[in-house]
Amino acid sequence: MSKVARTLLVFTVLLVISCGNKKNTNKIETSLKLCFVDEYILPDETTFANTRVGGLSGIDYANGDWYAISDDSDSPRFYKAIVSYDLKGFNTIQVTAVTHFKDENGNNLSKGIVDPESIRCDNGALIWTSEGNIKEGLIPFVHISDSVGNFVKEIDLANRYLPNDNPDLGPRHNGVFEGIALSHNKKGYWVAMELPLKEDGVEPTLEETDSPVRIVYINKKTGHSEKEIVYELDKVTRPAADGSTFVLNGIVEILEYDTNRFFVLERSYSMGYADGGNTVKIYDVNASKATDVSSINSLKGESYTKVTKKLLFNFEDIRKDLTNGIVDNIEGITFGPDFANGNRSLIVVADNNFSLYGPQLNQFILFEVEK
Repeated sequence: MSKVARTLLVFTVLLVISCGNKKNTNKIETSLKLCFVDEYILPDETTFANTRVGGLSGIDYANGDWYAISDDSDSPRFYKAIVSYDLKGFNTIQVTAVTHFKDENGNNLSKGIVDPESIRCDNGALIWTSEGNIKEGLIPFVHISDSVGNFVKEIDLANRYLPNDNPDLGPRHNGVFEGIALSHNKKGYWVAMELPLKEDGVEPTLEETDSPVRIVYINKKTGHSEKEIVYELDKVTRPAADGSTFVLNGIVEILEYDTNRFFVLERSYSMGYADGGNTVKIYDVNASKATDVSSINSLKGESYTKVTKKLLFNFEDIRKDLTNGIVDNIEGITFGPDFANGNRSLIVVADNNFSLYGPQLNQFILFEVEK
């Protein structure tokens, strides 16, 4: 565990709003500041109740409890933990319980049918997402489970998010429901795609592209989606290296902190780098003027207003303060309890992929949110 001086980052930038194929600039004001406090590495070999603790793709804090979902498709589960810290940094992170998700019959979910990605707690219920497996025709979903993992309900989502036989329509493999957030008014949930639907736009490349991602609002009372807004992805940050070709950029998590205001985690990945190849940013997003595009089947050539985004924090600015200079595969974000000075705390967590593709970190990073 490292303890380093906090770095204060304040950005004032011009934001680009795209309406159809036209781009205009609009300045978005925000007084929020993120101050880096500390990093904590949970050892790769950590186990609990005959499970290996890893693949932590989502994190949440509610009513004094911490939750982290593991994207182990062989054994879908979530952990509860003690996460202790103050303005000087982390004290400890200790796993205290593990719960396996269950199907409609009360049995643990079968191996290989889900790919867990994000989790939120809502009055004891757990809302979580699965990307499924588009190549294998396994359906992505949003499920509600109770506190012990029992199936409660599946959210009704539009057919555009389901696998199909048309190569030009539907979700991309490994690019579906990557993020979820409780709405600020507690009346619904926001679910974010990682990548554009095929009919909406192309995947980001090293060049500027039109890569719009849908974020879906779900009415908690009805269980149905009500509207969809659009977030424009950045281009890929750097080319693949060392003979590799794979690159990717997408939304990995969202968090609504006020009505129509979000923190959005956007991650660019390029294979072949010793530092992990990840470029991760937190954007302050304003969706107050965004068009509801739920009635638009394809965004290509259409006129609509996207959310506006302001760069709030770039993890490149603290890379030197992190273990081995690594910004790992960050995928989860949540507020924690307030600090003693009244400011909010914010934690992000990295999915270490169980180090299947080389050594990675169960990396937790702590911030102070100042106004």
